[in-house]
Amino acid sequence: MKIRQRVLEEAKFVIANNATVRETASKFNVGKSTTHIDITTRLMAIDKKIASEVRKVLKQNRDEAPLRGGEATKRKYSGAK
Repeated sequence: MKIRQRVLEEAKFVIANNATVRETASKFNVGKSTTHIDITTRLMAIDKKIASEVRKVLKQNRDEAPLRGGEATKRKYSGAK
């Protein structure tokens, strides 16, 4: 798969699923660092409009991360799933 095509597919996945970098990396079988570079730096050079949409999703995920992390820890130690 060409890099440009992978970057666009990752971006569409992030937008469609409100996906995190970790989820996207797992889906496309690439590293988190590579995915982050793809959907921030490389995407900006390919399509600025899509990059703007992805940036909004990433910001939302970043804002919600402490809440998700707290819930995961709570479930881990309470024995619930």
